[in-house]
Amino acid sequence: MSNTVAQQISLFRSYILNRRLDAATLRFLDSILVSKDVKSSIEVRSSLREFMRSESLSVLREIAEKAVDQKLLVVEFLIRAFALIGDVESCLALKYEGLLFRELKSTSYQWLQVSYMEWLNFAEQSLDNGFHSIAGKGCEKALLCLQRNSMADPKTSEFFENLQAIEKIKRLKDCAIKSAASNSGANHGVLEK
Repeated sequence: MSNTVAQQISLFRSYILNRRLDAATLRFLDSILVSKDVKSSIEVRSSLREFMRSESLSVLREIAEKAVDQKLLVVEFLIRAFALIGDVESCLALKYEGLLFRELKSTSYQWLQVSYMEWLNFAEQSLDNGFHSIAGKGCEKALLCLQRNSMADPKTSEFFENLQAIEKIKRLKDCAIKSAASNSGANHGVLEK
């Protein structure tokens, strides 16, 4: 790793340690990850992944007493940072926790309500990345959202769109269950537990 890259990583770490969790920090992180060779890129991503995994736990503990919108902004920052670094497992774990948190708080804050499409997108991303069990849970949440919100007249296009969505979600869930069963002895990390 070059001296310049090491200095950039050090600066990024200081941004995180000083809780500068904003778009500018994400842009800086993105610029660090532009590497000229594969070996250097792997080394940089590995270093950043380890740092962000440990530091994100501290950040999440610190925001426990913050307002709902502040918590969501921090979680969104962490999701984006993990996505940039290429840490799919941490990214999806935080996405899942963020969706659950919003779902929980939506009884008091209507604007936090999670749509079936958000759960479906999460399930698809999880399945695409090999997290089959959590993809199944995402499908279950998507179905619950549709059932909870399906008051459409059977003669409208919305009703038929909901039926199509339900069928798509059920197919995805079946695929997730079959994939999870075929991998049932393998350990896939935190999300699969």
